[in-house]
Amino acid sequence: MVDPSSGRNSAADAMRSRKRFVSYRLRGEYEKPWLQDPKFKRTKINNYIIWGFMALGVAAAGAVAFLQIRGSLPTEMCPVYEDEFQDGKLDDSKWNYEVALDGFGTGSFDWTTTDSSNVYVDGKGLHIVPTLTNETTSITSDQLYNGYTLNLTTEGTCTETSVSSCSIRSNSTLGNMIPPVRSARINTMGKVGLRYGRVEVKAKVPKGDWLWPAIWMMPLDSVYGEWPKSGEIDIMESRGNSVDYPGGRNVFYSTLHWGTSSTTDAYWKTQKVRTMRRGDFSNSYYTYGMEWDEKYIYTYFESRLTQVLYTNFYANDPLWNRGDFSATSVNNTLATNPWEISNSTSGNAPFDQEFYLILNVAVGARNGWFA
Repeated sequence: MVDPSSGRNSAADAMRSRKRFVSYRLRGEYEKPWLQDPKFKRTKINNYIIWGFMALGVAAAGAVAFLQIRGSLPTEMCPVYEDEFQDGKLDDSKWNYEVALDGFGTGSFDWTTTDSSNVYVDGKGLHIVPTLTNETTSITSDQLYNGYTLNLTTEGTCTETSVSSCSIRSNSTLGNMIPPVRSARINTMGKVGLRYGRVEVKAKVPKGDWLWPAIWMMPLDSVYGEWPKSGEIDIMESRGNSVDYPGGRNVFYSTLHWGTSSTTDAYWKTQKVRTMRRGDFSNSYYTYGMEWDEKYIYTYFESRLTQVLYTNFYANDPLWNRGDFSATSVNNTLATNPWEISNSTSGNAPFDQEFYLILNVAVGARNGWFA
């Protein structure tokens, strides 16, 4: 800037008035006695040790990451079955309906049907939709509680064999009630099975209190006996309740069931939880998967790199040992090993047999699933 009264450049004057930078760095030769101090040498050695361990840590982390990624690389597998549910109807060459009244052992409140209001396929895929019994049948609200006989065997629709699974008479005095909700359950039993391999299902969890969606597998043949001796693989189980409910639809579980009886089921040793911190699993379609061979079973969410449950099998530590079943008893009788007849060499019985896939949405339960 130029001062008009003097004609001088004030900016230039300001620059000239600044002091010249003076370095205080020592010049020439001078003594450095600290270099002769033994402690200084030890400090340098200590630094080298620290740097060495840091380098080893970085190398070890890289090796672990590499091995994990290499172990998760896609392996060669032959497709057994793929269904996009786009044909407008369920492929009955691959899928079965399960029709029953008794809640399939969990005490759920739904009656599973083949009704198109409960299970159907359209351009958006497969839908399993629970409905109220008194709104989708001729059964009235009063008849749900008293004086109505429902016999699925007579109708020719029941797929189970026990009387309690196929028929019921409502009786308000005895507390017998027609299931107030109807839903659906389908499986691939006898049509598509798997003994080792990979399963992926892309699904959206339903919204609604007391809904119980599940993607799971059961053994084709109960080689080792009744449940849970022959095992169960739960890829995904969730609840339709809001996120305010403990374990609502922002949470799903992956579980293996195995044990010598229903009271010694060791599922708690092989169960993991996946939680969505923002949003919930009803917001969109997500991929739920499971990979299985004689050495391990693991489930994953969206990607094989995002594991949920991982269970290794060891020949020298079979599930009989890991469950500590030798010390358990039922009705004052010590448990016997149901898996000793297995010819598995990896200790993975009962998960060494063929399993089939089940998709369903149950409603309610009396087994503690809804606490």
